[in-house]
Amino acid sequence: MRRLHRGPRSAVFAPLESLSRTELVTHRLADAIVLGLLTHDEQLPSETDLANGFGVSTVTVREALTTLRQRGLIETRRGRGGGSFVRSPADDSSDALHDRLRALSPGTLRDLGDHYAAIRGAAAQLAAGRADTDDVERLSAAVGILDAAATPGDRRRADGHFWIEVAAAAQSARLTRAEIALQTEAGPLFWLVLEHSDAQAAAVARCRAVTAAVASGDGTAARAAAEDRVVDAVADLTERHLELVRQAADH
Repeated sequence: MRRLHRGPRSAVFAPLESLSRTELVTHRLADAIVLGLLTHDEQLPSETDLANGFGVSTVTVREALTTLRQRGLIETRRGRGGGSFVRSPADDSSDALHDRLRALSPGTLRDLGDHYAAIRGAAAQLAAGRADTDDVERLSAAVGILDAAATPGDRRRADGHFWIEVAAAAQSARLTRAEIALQTEAGPLFWLVLEHSDAQAAAVARCRAVTAAVASGDGTAARAAAEDRVVDAVADLTERHLELVRQAADH
């Protein structure tokens, strides 16, 4: 069997926990597609390779792929060069995200921030002690992509990719999956802060600080920079939430 993937993508195809196998395969692949770890028009590995990677039967993989096809996240092409190909979903609309943000309380935003900071801080600290040269190069490349991102969608995908790379550099599949799960649950809200290009420079600076700390093996600095990025985002979102509430009250 060919080796499926290295880096953060390896967590996508890692063996599953012993829960509902079909649902776990479905969720794992769906999250990776939504977050852009698996890119639009990319061909998935064969059913046999997926089954071996996940440690499940080909029947389970086939059922999961059927669900993904029904959700419009993959399409199947027949004939020579055929297989299952990724279909990236459209980004959530800004209006829908603002409605969601307005419905949350500052306490809920703080709680989400605490969870995010715990996951990202731990991943950054561990990465500083475990990352190799290849990991640092991937982090630097991810920062460069974020810096060059020209649209809100590009910034969202680049930022999400950077933090998944940090978790992967920690060499913990569980932390990587936790980061992916958090991004799936609350990532679109946190990426609202990247709607405007003036927030991009601050995000890039934080990500560069994390990368530099990981490269130098400074776990304390890496954790602090990762947590500071979350604190910045929560403060921005709280201000936006209060403004949205005021606007709704005025109407």
